[in-house]
Amino acid sequence: MNNLEDWKLHYLEYCKIQRNLADLTLKAYQRDLDLFISFHKKNHNNTLVNEITDRHISDFLIDQFSNNISAKSLARYRSSINNLFNYILNNKGIESNPVELVNTPKIRNKLPEVLDVDTLNRLLDIPLESDIAIRDKSIIELFYSSGLRLSELSNIKWHEIDFQQSLVTVLGKGNKQRVVPVGNKALDALKEWMPLSKIWDTDRSGYVFISNRGSQLKQRSIQARIKHWAMHMGLWERVYPHLLRHSFASHVLESSGNLRAVQEMLGHADISTTQIYTHLNFQHLAKVYDKTHPRAKKKR
Repeated sequence: MNNLEDWKLHYLEYCKIQRNLADLTLKAYQRDLDLFISFHKKNHNNTLVNEITDRHISDFLIDQFSNNISAKSLARYRSSINNLFNYILNNKGIESNPVELVNTPKIRNKLPEVLDVDTLNRLLDIPLESDIAIRDKSIIELFYSSGLRLSELSNIKWHEIDFQQSLVTVLGKGNKQRVVPVGNKALDALKEWMPLSKIWDTDRSGYVFISNRGSQLKQRSIQARIKHWAMHMGLWERVYPHLLRHSFASHVLESSGNLRAVQEMLGHADISTTQIYTHLNFQHLAKVYDKTHPRAKKKR
């Protein structure tokens, strides 16, 4: 087998079955690889893997750069192509990986945004004047209480919440299961929502968060509800599910200093992913120091 298109299909099948990657991740890989294969085929009229060099890959990345593609996206393209060629190399399709000779622009790490505790308290002070408000409050409480991803929260079922032990079991990236603590405020909000959820769940699906039409509440709807309440409660900040996850991580780390525990609760495979929150805490400490230390205050 010498055709890059055939290798791509085998690689995506491997990612799906052996690596158990999520559908969204597989689609992202496929988009990146299709873009490269299409470019290479157009410019070189073939897709033979043993004829692809580092120059061909550089030409593709340079072309994308000329179309104002960001450094982050270029790095992602390179990573996707590199993973494919590593797969081909490991399966004896080529003798070396040409991507290893290709560099991409350095990405400036952007610290995640977080909400401070006072702002979160304002957001969570939702007036429970309707069934939808009761549901939405339990959504936001659970996001902030347990640092869940949007997909994880959307797919939770009632039997996965242990009210006695204050725990929730979620299925994260790569279909990896983890158990996460749930705070008392979130548990109280869920208990208030539960009887309404059972009534709304006409399909008896068992999902925790149900739309008023009786079906599982979709991820886009959850995003829209959070945005609605941020505006309704007078917040100027752009509020979205991952911002609540960032805030959870930052606040727990700030209080406990236990990076490993935060890693486990977030479901990060690599602790280096979690370490970005330590930079946030150092940034916070630096601000406090500059404002309060007599020898640090700047003269006006």
